[in-house]
Amino acid sequence: MADELDLCIRARYPLLYIVTYEEQRALDQLEKLCVAQKKKLFVWSFTQGLYNVALPERVDTSQRDPQKVLATVISAEDNAIYVLADYHHFLKDPGILRLLREARQKLKPSHKTLVILSPVLEIPPDLEKDVTVVDFAIPSFDEVAQIVDAMLEALQERGNCNVSVDAGTRERLIKAGLGLTIDEVENALNKAIVMHKGLTAEAVATVAQEKRQIIRKSGVLEFYQATEQMGDLGGLTELKEWLRKRTRAFSEKARAFGLPEPKGLLMVGVQGCGKSLTAKAVGSLWRLPLLRLDIGRLFSGVVGSSEHNMRTAITVAESLSPVILWVDEIEKGMAGVGSSNFSDAGTAARVFGSFVTWLQEKQKPVFVIATANDVSQLPPELIRKGRFDEIFFVDLPREAERREIFDIHLRKRNRNPEDFDLETLAAVSEGYSGSEIEQAIIAGLYDAFDEDRPLTTPDIERNVKKSVPLSQTMAERIGQLREWAKYRARPAAGAG
Repeated sequence: MADELDLCIRARYPLLYIVTYEEQRALDQLEKLCVAQKKKLFVWSFTQGLYNVALPERVDTSQRDPQKVLATVISAEDNAIYVLADYHHFLKDPGILRLLREARQKLKPSHKTLVILSPVLEIPPDLEKDVTVVDFAIPSFDEVAQIVDAMLEALQERGNCNVSVDAGTRERLIKAGLGLTIDEVENALNKAIVMHKGLTAEAVATVAQEKRQIIRKSGVLEFYQATEQMGDLGGLTELKEWLRKRTRAFSEKARAFGLPEPKGLLMVGVQGCGKSLTAKAVGSLWRLPLLRLDIGRLFSGVVGSSEHNMRTAITVAESLSPVILWVDEIEKGMAGVGSSNFSDAGTAARVFGSFVTWLQEKQKPVFVIATANDVSQLPPELIRKGRFDEIFFVDLPREAERREIFDIHLRKRNRNPEDFDLETLAAVSEGYSGSEIEQAIIAGLYDAFDEDRPLTTPDIERNVKKSVPLSQTMAERIGQLREWAKYRARPAAGAG
């Protein structure tokens, strides 16, 4: 970000828009650029007015008016950068919009740069071609390392805290803080110090837990604690083998061998057949953080916030890399993209466009796992080659797979599968999904519990026959899905 910002200022871009919650960190970076380029740095806020960063005590409160400060910037002769904090609130004013457009023309031949500094991106259509947006990156590994090292040094000087951090623990502390702002990293470390009377190996989990809480507040990304294992999945042998072969794909050894980092995986298929469970199990298999992206929450009523939410989600995911990004039922979030220009002024189309472009061009090791139940709602651009490494079709389980699913769910409920006739159960459950089989076992447990006796094969068989599977209620749609997948997707269960 610093290089891009430096380049834009040297190239005399008149209007810049920096998107960040870290106002002070951005100002510090701009101050360094001003020193290097021998410029002055002025900051304006609605509460204080205008002041020179080098002379913070000389605040001009007469410049608090958002229109008046623009006139001052246009007429000023200083070789300077002018920062307008939280100025997005005033961009709905026609007079200010006009002044900004005039400012662009008058600042272009000068050595002045006008910078809007805001945590959200809200650019009116009038200014879309006049403003250059610069995203301020979340702190890097080296920046977080500086904070951790400074805190360790301070604790050692105090001498009254437990500081037992070896090289491995230090690295885990730094990685636990990735994805947070500078202030959030400091707060999380301070909390760990209070809880553990210093910085120790136990502090890593505290910092990571704090990160989960902070990222969850966004309402778009959330940490998912992956407890599921590949052994919890019945069938899907081809998909499991594909994932197993990529377990070490993010290691330096894989890079040295010449392997690229895997991009992602799209799973389409019948509901309740293990797509979401697979996504959860990959986190455990690969021992990587699992982030869940809720596309439905990306879209909100505030103009510009949906695009900002998507950029934030991508930025956070990349800052935590290597990481798995799970997008469940992606078709629900992408539905209606084609008519977006008529229904929502193109918001959905812009969000979708930025997402698929990132899928194609991303450089950071973020493995995207997307699941979909209804391929008819998926835009063609999403399933084009290059977006994902592979597209798998997850069909209803075959007889051998159903037998394995009964075995898994009986063991999960502390039952010995050898006490049940799995051959009969697999035969009577033809056309049933894994989740429907699980529900039949649960219903049988209720029957047995009510009569205060052990669970039996007839209990499960009876409940299987009572329920109507999705394969009957949605037979036509499943048929269409299978026809689509025949030449477009790889069978998750393998040939047979």
